[in-house]
Amino acid sequence: MKLLVICQYYYPEPFRITDICESLVGKGHDVTVLTGLPNYPEGIVVKEYRKGKKRAELINGVKVIRNFEIGRGSGKYRLFMNYLSFTLSASFKTLLLKEKFDRILVYQLSPVTMSIPAIIYKKKYQTKILLYCLDLWPASLSAGGIRENSIVYKPFLKMSKWIYHSVDAIAVTSCMFKDYFKTTFEMDIDQIDYLPQYAEDVYLEVEENREHNRFHLVFAGNIGDMQSVETIIKAAHLLREYQEIVFHIIGDGSKLEECQLLSQALTLHNVIFYGRRPITEMPKFYSMADAMLITLKNNQVISYTLPGKVQSYMAARKPIIGAINGETSRVIKEANCGFCCPAEDEKELANIILKFCQSHEKEWMGENSYAYYTKHFRKENFLSSLESSIFKLGG
Repeated sequence: MKLLVICQYYYPEPFRITDICESLVGKGHDVTVLTGLPNYPEGIVVKEYRKGKKRAELINGVKVIRNFEIGRGSGKYRLFMNYLSFTLSASFKTLLLKEKFDRILVYQLSPVTMSIPAIIYKKKYQTKILLYCLDLWPASLSAGGIRENSIVYKPFLKMSKWIYHSVDAIAVTSCMFKDYFKTTFEMDIDQIDYLPQYAEDVYLEVEENREHNRFHLVFAGNIGDMQSVETIIKAAHLLREYQEIVFHIIGDGSKLEECQLLSQALTLHNVIFYGRRPITEMPKFYSMADAMLITLKNNQVISYTLPGKVQSYMAARKPIIGAINGETSRVIKEANCGFCCPAEDEKELANIILKFCQSHEKEWMGENSYAYYTKHFRKENFLSSLESSIFKLGG
């Protein structure tokens, strides 16, 4: 098929959409991506993409069309302008696109407005749209502190309803997302496909390189408000007397500096920050981990999410320790691959970390983790299901 993929984020930004598009090319599809200028998570547009440079690229067989956008910066105003600028510029670009595509795939993260260019193209060429939803809107706004009765939330509720009803099919990364679509938008959940994420191949190649006299706990990923990484820092403070337990934080984001300052204020010597590292370096960090950490805010809507790092952790045969609610907690318990406690509960997180360190079932948990991955999250299954969802759109 000739596919138009729309997503505000793409390489060199650290999102799985890049691997998906390159994999689709490898399966014989002609893929064009309409995206923005790389600036996530630092918030500043990468230098080589400024001043109109590199607006059209061919990356590993994928044709990439980049649209103007304002860097997301660090404040809410800049973030709003980032969202708005991409939506406007990409919508204008779709009006000018003369090339015809067989289907459109929207890889919908935040904001949901990145789907609008797809709807414009659909109206122009009657091309069917599959929306792959990774972030629920406008629920993401309420999770970020915007009240549901506010003048900001209500317009986005109407817009989100219009967008979700304007596409031809929806696929979701979490089973709980279906309930949200049913209750919030009165949609038939039988018409929504469950399509959980997978892990890139690099995580399947992780080799063991652990110490026998220490316990290394690794968090890898975005460090933002939703991730509640400060819960890990506080748990590390409670465990500061256990010198054999070391916490490794790999990633960047809006809350990185705040977490670093918290660690300094608590004078912690058991927490190491590495900043953002390329995916090619991740096996090195995974290989030394006795267990991987995952945390999210204590929020009902956020608990619907199954973060993509879960699949990466499992593919690497790692036990998982989480201070997290909802879908992720369910998966960890169902897989018997680690321990879980309520979100933002640093005391209980510290307790289950100790429980893990004292456990004689670490290897068993790691094997369970991988077994669950191969049964539910394999890349081959994902690509097959994605193709099926796109093909069955018809027309």
